[in-house]
Amino acid sequence: MKFKLSVIAIILLATSTIYAQELKSPKFGKGLFNLTGKDSTWTMKVGFRMQLLGISTWQDGESTETNMLVRRSRLKFDGHAFSPKLKYKVELGLSNRDMSGASAYTSNSPRYILDAVLKWNFAGNFVLWAGQTKLPGNRERVISSGDLQLVDRSLLNSRFNIDRDMGLQLRHHFNLSKSFVVKEILAISQGEGRNVTTGNQGGHQYTGRIELYPFGTFASKGDYKGAALSRETTPKLAIGTSYDFNNNAVRNRSNLGSYMVTNEGLYETNISTIFIDAMFKYKGFSFMGEYADRTADDPFAKNADGSLTGDIVQVGKGLNLMAGHLFKNDLEVSGRYTHIELDQNITGKNPETQYTLGLSKYISGHKLKVQTDISYLDVPNNNGKIMYRLQCDIHF
Repeated sequence: MKFKLSVIAIILLATSTIYAQELKSPKFGKGLFNLTGKDSTWTMKVGFRMQLLGISTWQDGESTETNMLVRRSRLKFDGHAFSPKLKYKVELGLSNRDMSGASAYTSNSPRYILDAVLKWNFAGNFVLWAGQTKLPGNRERVISSGDLQLVDRSLLNSRFNIDRDMGLQLRHHFNLSKSFVVKEILAISQGEGRNVTTGNQGGHQYTGRIELYPFGTFASKGDYKGAALSRETTPKLAIGTSYDFNNNAVRNRSNLGSYMVTNEGLYETNISTIFIDAMFKYKGFSFMGEYADRTADDPFAKNADGSLTGDIVQVGKGLNLMAGHLFKNDLEVSGRYTHIELDQNITGKNPETQYTLGLSKYISGHKLKVQTDISYLDVPNNNGKIMYRLQCDIHF
């Protein structure tokens, strides 16, 4: 309750400065309102979005779950401070799903803050990011949840992504030729995920990513948006690879998952994750592919006396392939194939294969859309599971 009152107070404080600022009312999808300082030394765009989701699942021919929920509800502030070379972004999660995950390591408090990051363009094409934000991991994770091609991300993302963390990122890009662009990212972070207040429990997390754009950059940042909404007039391709090393990780999915607790503190082991991905778009066609591979020095958590605690690092591999075609009426048909193989000898888990068929209607691009999909999950020695979802997105 106190948090919600604080958010309302921030909005009222911002709007109370109208007489001292230039208030710009943007068109739909460009924010609730924009503020610009009298001397133009600062700006702020305030935006809001929400996703309303209905979901049903069946197994053995019987319904096992039917649920309706506010999947996401988020408030975002971004702009520049003092100089256009110093940008900032703050994004708050207001739904229960956004805030979940409280623990002793987050002071037993809801995890409201998604992003709180400064971006300083200190020289040429070099930009230094500082704060809490998404790490440069798999492409599907970095794509905003409001810009997805299907209702939600794949099983590969849920099993292997490295999500958000607190730290520093150095970003740079250059041209190999007139059209060939290369982007590089280096990051060092705390290694235990977002909103952690009791850290650093293990070591640090180091992430590197390189991306190649042989045919030039995408229109409207389409390399990190689902669907071919910009309808590229020439083929565009992005190829990326990331390597993440979490030194002395204390959670069973690198900087996510459960803390590996022993009788004398937390178990630590080095965890490495590799991602290889690509995005291709041309006219109304789009394709995205991802591969993930996670290993650990010793995946079995142990007490000081060598006995097993039962916690196991979720090591294994995953493949995710997705394609779609956008028709001229902004109706899109898309499909996804995802295969997950956690190391069965270590985790004891069977491979999973999921097939998804989706239908999306983009009323105002990703800012206002209705999406539905149906998935079939195939697991050996288990009857298949069917999941149907219907979701509406609106972004102000």
